[in-house]
Amino acid sequence: MLSAWSEGLRDKLSLPLRVVLWDGRELEFSSGPPRVTIRVPDRSALRYLRSPSLYNLGRAYVEGDIEVQGRAADIISIGNALAASLDKGRGRLGEALRRTTPHTRELDAEAIRYHYDVSNAFYAAWLDPAMVYSCAYFENGDEDLATAQQKKIDHILRKIDLRPGQLLLDIGCGWGALVLRAAQAFGARCVGVTLSENQAALARERVARAGLQDRVEIRLQDYRDVEGRFDRITSVGMFEHVGVQQLAEYFARINGLLAPDGIVMNHGITTTNVDNGATPYGGGQFIDQYVFPHGELAHLSTVVRTMQEGGLEVRDVENLRRHYARTCAIWTDNFETNAAHIRTLTDEKRFRIWHVYLAGCAYAFAHGRISLYQIVCGKAEGAVERLPWSRKYMYV
Repeated sequence: MLSAWSEGLRDKLSLPLRVVLWDGRELEFSSGPPRVTIRVPDRSALRYLRSPSLYNLGRAYVEGDIEVQGRAADIISIGNALAASLDKGRGRLGEALRRTTPHTRELDAEAIRYHYDVSNAFYAAWLDPAMVYSCAYFENGDEDLATAQQKKIDHILRKIDLRPGQLLLDIGCGWGALVLRAAQAFGARCVGVTLSENQAALARERVARAGLQDRVEIRLQDYRDVEGRFDRITSVGMFEHVGVQQLAEYFARINGLLAPDGIVMNHGITTTNVDNGATPYGGGQFIDQYVFPHGELAHLSTVVRTMQEGGLEVRDVENLRRHYARTCAIWTDNFETNAAHIRTLTDEKRFRIWHVYLAGCAYAFAHGRISLYQIVCGKAEGAVERLPWSRKYMYV
């Protein structure tokens, strides 16, 4: 039975893969040298290989039911090939991921703590020095990560036409890189909000070190509890946690916080699956269980529609999918380069989760399964248009 399975798979595709069984037998799936080795410690673990969805393979690796050796990019590429060879469960998995998530303040805070409060040292081991955990902007294509992240922040701040003295709200401020840059280089007054205690603590330290306490405030606060009126609002890598059913309410809340002539920038991941929002072969199910609990991706059409329902008018849309593929590939390389150190900062299970998650995201962006859009918008009705007539101002 095992021989028939391996021969049948070998007939379908040739992979640089070796499978080492519990009794020492080795199965080769190409004539060339293997780039990935899967070790199956006992017969029961064969079920993952016989039904190799991305969820099953990812779960088996993360839970330690199988051992996988190789570069993360090769592991993900071969995992996708195995899943595609069966091409099962696409619709079923998609339907499962469309369940309604309540997205209460308590559940959202819990999900954010799970993902972001691993430790600041953990993220510092593979992010750029400014610890920007979102898509970088490779203006020329040859920038290093730190330069590309700085260019991304400046790209955003130019897009919203940030002026000295204006009040900026950054929803999901992370470790504070954007608000620090907005205050230092653009002369803005800033409020950054996050639900991560670790992020808030380090962001406040950075603000203090920069001597910007009078111009930058970091709050441990839900965006739904923010009050006031802001000239500019940014949301970078945060709205994926809001929930598709809550997007119109989310944008309406932003609209309510925005000054009459204010400008908003929403920078976030979208699905390219217009039908049900799921990524194929169970990849989304793995992300939901192990990486981003309660996270949901909307299609671009849904984002634009819900912005309008929330009272916002879209002014500019830019696709940065290729930029995020490169960003995630660099993060993956950094993670593997510093693997020995990272293993001292967390447990083995979480190490394995991030090991395949980062490479999986690079693959998904590179192959068009998910995308990244920056959308500039303002109030849809009664707005005083303050942006320049053309887009030239964005690229000064």
